[in-house]
Amino acid sequence: MTKSGSPLLRSRLVAALAAALFVPLFILRGIGPFDFWWWMSASLVLLIGLGAALDADYVPFLRRDFGESAAKKIGQGLLAASGLYLIFFVGNWAARLVLPFAGANIGQVYGFKSGAPVLRIVLSMALIIGPGEELFWRAYLQRRWQKRFGPAAGWLAATALYTLVHIGSGNPMLVLAAALCGLFWGYLYMKTGSALLVVVSHTVWDIAVFLVVPFR
Repeated sequence: MTKSGSPLLRSRLVAALAAALFVPLFILRGIGPFDFWWWMSASLVLLIGLGAALDADYVPFLRRDFGESAAKKIGQGLLAASGLYLIFFVGNWAARLVLPFAGANIGQVYGFKSGAPVLRIVLSMALIIGPGEELFWRAYLQRRWQKRFGPAAGWLAATALYTLVHIGSGNPMLVLAAALCGLFWGYLYMKTGSALLVVVSHTVWDIAVFLVVPFR
């Protein structure tokens, strides 16, 4: 096995594990007391830990990124979250006009909140899920695949897998939302190379859409 092939093989194995963790998550939404939020949080912690263990450049990259021009990146992340929210605001209105199933599908997405305390959902999104999705999908997987396949191909490959793992939900609107978000955050990462920027954007957007100003 060549040195160039080893990181690619490792990233493929981690990607396969991600699919094995997330597809059942969206089908089952939990097992006993281990609900959607615990499952998602634990999966991301595991995947990020594996990424750090298998990619020697991962932690140094994050240290550099979070330590350089942090205020500027945070500001850009907040603007990106606002822009994405506006895109979904218009999309929510348009989808409900033209797609007869859109309203029910969107309501089902908010059903993920049922049974879990609001405080735990907020803490999960703010501390683990929002940051963790970007630290895994973009800062680990997309970064590795961009190095191997080139920026555009790596972006699209990571976005495709990010979208596909949501298919287990059986919810077309959630899959479409995942595709749009994956393309958006993946493009931002591809153009800026900043994990911090997309972490801020994803985390703020998640909390806004699910808890502060949800789409009804």
